[in-house]
Amino acid sequence: DVAEQEVQAAINAGFNFLPRDLPIPPVYSKVNPADAPILTIALSSASLPLPEVADLADTRFAQKISQLSGVGLVSISGGQRPAVRVQANPTALASYGLTLEDLRNSIANANVNQAKGGFDGPSQAYIIGANDQLFSSKDFRPLIVAYRNGAPVQLSEVAKVTDDAENVNQAAWMNESPAVIVNIQRQPGANVIEVVDRIKRLLPQLQSSLPAAVKMELLTDRTTTIRASVHDVQFELLLAVALVVIVIFLFLRSLSATFIPSVAVPLSLVGSFGVMYLLGFSLNNLSLMALTISTGFVVDDAIVMIENISRYVEKGEPPLQAALKGAEQIGFTILSLTVSLIAVLIPLLFMGDVAGRLFREFAITLGVTILISGVVSLTLTPMMCARLLKHVPEEKQGRFYLASGRMLDAVIQSYGRSLSFVLRYQSATLLVAVATLVITVLLYIMIPKGFFPVQDTGAIQGISQASQSISFTAMAERQRALARLILKDPAVQSLSSFIGVDGVNATLNSGRMLINLKPLAERDLSAAGVIRRMQPELARVPGIQLFMQPVQDLSVDARVSRTQFQYTLEDPDTQELKLLAPKVVEVLSKRPELRDVSSDQQDQGL
Repeated sequence: DVAEQEVQAAINAGFNFLPRDLPIPPVYSKVNPADAPILTIALSSASLPLPEVADLADTRFAQKISQLSGVGLVSISGGQRPAVRVQANPTALASYGLTLEDLRNSIANANVNQAKGGFDGPSQAYIIGANDQLFSSKDFRPLIVAYRNGAPVQLSEVAKVTDDAENVNQAAWMNESPAVIVNIQRQPGANVIEVVDRIKRLLPQLQSSLPAAVKMELLTDRTTTIRASVHDVQFELLLAVALVVIVIFLFLRSLSATFIPSVAVPLSLVGSFGVMYLLGFSLNNLSLMALTISTGFVVDDAIVMIENISRYVEKGEPPLQAALKGAEQIGFTILSLTVSLIAVLIPLLFMGDVAGRLFREFAITLGVTILISGVVSLTLTPMMCARLLKHVPEEKQGRFYLASGRMLDAVIQSYGRSLSFVLRYQSATLLVAVATLVITVLLYIMIPKGFFPVQDTGAIQGISQASQSISFTAMAERQRALARLILKDPAVQSLSSFIGVDGVNATLNSGRMLINLKPLAERDLSAAGVIRRMQPELARVPGIQLFMQPVQDLSVDARVSRTQFQYTLEDPDTQELKLLAPKVVEVLSKRPELRDVSSDQQDQGL
C-alpha cells in the first residue's frame, strides 16, 4: 500500500510535464505483469463491427469487472476503439488553397466541449453549455472548414470521412475467428478462487447488458486446475487421517484405545483452522499440504502417552492413577518432542525473498498444528485414558486381539534378532552408516535441482516474434498460421491470440497466445510434452517464431518473458550492448541443454 501511494504521488507530480492533449491520462495497475490472466473472455459478433464490440467491451464490460474486489487489471486485446478517420485529398485542398494544418485546426475547433457563455445576475450566475463533440462520420462530413468566394467548404469536399477504428494495427482472434479478448488479472495477494467466483456471478448481468448480437465466451479459467488440485489435496488429507486411524487400531488392537488418538487428529486440525482464520490464511495447496503432513505428527504424542498409560493399566493400577503416573512420567518427553519439531520450522519463518513468503504460511500452519497436538496429548489424552482404558485379562480378549498379538510378537522378535546382529557387528554397522551418509551427500550433489517444479495447469502461454520490419498485415497472416497449426493438435481445446501495440504487447512484430488444453484425463501428454510435440510443426511457418511455456500458478517473475529463464544485460554504452547481446545469444544457443534462446533487443527495423 505504501508503494501504491508513492506511485500515485509520482504520477501526480509528473502530470504537469505531460502533453495536454493526451487521449488517456496515465494510470497504474496493482498487478504483476508476468502473471497469466485468471480469466480470458472473448466477445464477438456476426453482425456488429469489431470497433463497436470493443466499445461495448470497454464501457459495459471491463469497467464493471475492474470495480470488483481483488481484480488488478482488465485489459482489452484487439480492442479497435471506434473513431472517425479523415483521409485528406491533397488535390482538393490545393484547389481551395487549404493546408493540412488548416484542416486539423478546423476539425479541432469544431469538436470541443466548452461553455458558450453565461448570465451573471444580481444574485445568481448561469453558465450556458452545449456539447459540440461530434461522434460519427455523418456528423463530420458537413463540417465547414473554410469559406471561398462567400461559399462554405465542407469537410466532405476535401477529404474522405469514414467510421473506422482508432488503431487499425490491432487484431485479436478467438481460435480462428476475429474477436475482442478481455484478459483479467488479479491483484497480488488476492485469493484467485474468490476473485473468479465474484466475476462469474457478475457475468450473467453483463451478458444481459450487451446486445443480443454480441456473443460472450469464456476461453480460459485458471481456477479449474487450482480447484482440482485443492480437491485432490483435501482427499489426500482425509485419506491420511483414515490410514492413520487404521494403523493405530492395528497396533493398539482396541477400539477404545484407538478412539483416543483419533480424537487428537480432528481437534488439532480444527484448532489450526481457527488460527489460520485469525491470520487471514486460506485453504490452498501449501496450507493443505502442511495439514496433510501434520496428520502423522499429531498422533505421535498421543500414541506415546497412551502406550505409557496402558503399561500401568496392564499392571493392574486403576485407570485414573495410571493416567496420572503415565502423564507425569512422559509429559516432559512429549513437550521436548513438540518443541523440537516446531524448531525445525523456524528457519522457514525467517527465510527471505520469495521463497520465504511462499513457505511462511506452510510453516505456520504446520507449526500451529503440532503445537495444538502437543497440548491435546498433555491434557485431553490422559483424561480420556482415565475414562476409557480398562484392564482386560488376556483370556477374555477376542480372536483379532490374540491373532494380531501373535503377529506383533513375531515382529518384536524379528526386531530383537536384528538388534542383536547390529550390536554384535558394531564396526560393520558404523561403516554402513558412514557409507550411507557419503552416498546421501553424493546423491544430493548429483540430483538435478530447481526452484519450483514445472506445473501442468492446463494452459500454455506463447509469445510470437517476427522480423522487426514486418508489416501488420504480414504479421496477422503468420499469427493466424500458427493458430491453425496449434488447433490441429489433439490436446488443444481452444486459444486466444492477439497482435498489435497496446498495454500488454510492446511491439508490432510480436504477438501473444494463450492456449487452453483439454483436461489431463483427455490428453496423452503433459503441457510440456504438448509443447515439444508442436514445436517442429510450428517451426515450419516462415518468418515467425513462437516461444511457448506452461502457465504456472507459482511464479516469481516480475515481467513477461518468452522463456522459463532470463538474464538481463546492462551497459552504459548502447552501442557496446548492441554488439555484445547477439554474441551472448549465440554462445548460449550452442549449449545442448538450452533451447529457444533469444533477445528482446529491437534495433534492426527500417
